[in-house]
Amino acid sequence: MSRSKDCAFCAIVARESEARIVLEDDVSVAFLDNRPLFPGHTLLVPRDHHEAIWDLPEDLVGPLYLNARLLALAVREAMGSQGAFVAANNVVSQSVPHFHVHVVPRNRRDGLRGFFWPRRKYEAEDEARAAAEAIRAAVARLSGGGGASSPASPSP
Repeated sequence: MSRSKDCAFCAIVARESEARIVLEDDVSVAFLDNRPLFPGHTLLVPRDHHEAIWDLPEDLVGPLYLNARLLALAVREAMGSQGAFVAANNVVSQSVPHFHVHVVPRNRRDGLRGFFWPRRKYEAEDEARAAAEAIRAAVARLSGGGGASSPASPSP
């Protein structure tokens, strides 16, 4: 596994930093964003350190985005949202230089306009825990029981 010693996401993948993990497999790890746009906002990262989409090996793109699709379904189901926003910044507006896909639950008239969205921390530990548990359960249902193999743990 390639990793960057100063990368916050590599530390989560290596279990050196805590996160509320909702899905993991040989390809990727997904965990709740600790400053979500809405409860359930999840980040999907490849296990190996790659900074941007153009750095991903070709054979990783398909499996990674199959997991993004699974997460979009799981987040929508778990959070009771109408849809999901799935996106990745590359260099510009990328707060952690490790490629990651944002999966955000969305509803009509939810207040998001353009790309200037207010971020906030979870109001309470219980809110974050409940969101992680709901997404983990949806991942397990939607993937036939696999994918969600990690217990909930606090975000860094």
